[in-house]
Amino acid sequence: MLEVKTVEKPDERRDFPRGHLEALHLTGLDFAVGTFEPGWRWSECVAPIAGTESCMVHHNGYVVQGRMHLRMDDGGESEVGPGDLFVCSPGHDAWVVGDEQVVVYDFAGTMANEYAKG
Repeated sequence: MLEVKTVEKPDERRDFPRGHLEALHLTGLDFAVGTFEPGWRWSECVAPIAGTESCMVHHNGYVVQGRMHLRMDDGGESEVGPGDLFVCSPGHDAWVVGDEQVVVYDFAGTMANEYAKG
């Protein structure tokens, strides 16, 4: 089997306040490109869509551009930026740091399938 897609032609796009997600679905891989504008915060922009107090999606992410702060429900915090690879379990908030757009590639699958769906 050989399957090839390009991020420039996603299978679907989901818009939410101050950002959007583009998803690509391949056999055995669901991939997401998340784009978040300055001022975006999960608890303000996506929580009303998700209907949960914190993000309940698991992320295996790679930051392409910009900086994002992550805060776990248990109080753990970190900031990620270009070139950082991260794993973040369900139960967190996140927000854009600074005035640069954030672009994250997510390989976990759940983001491509469930993120920002009502």
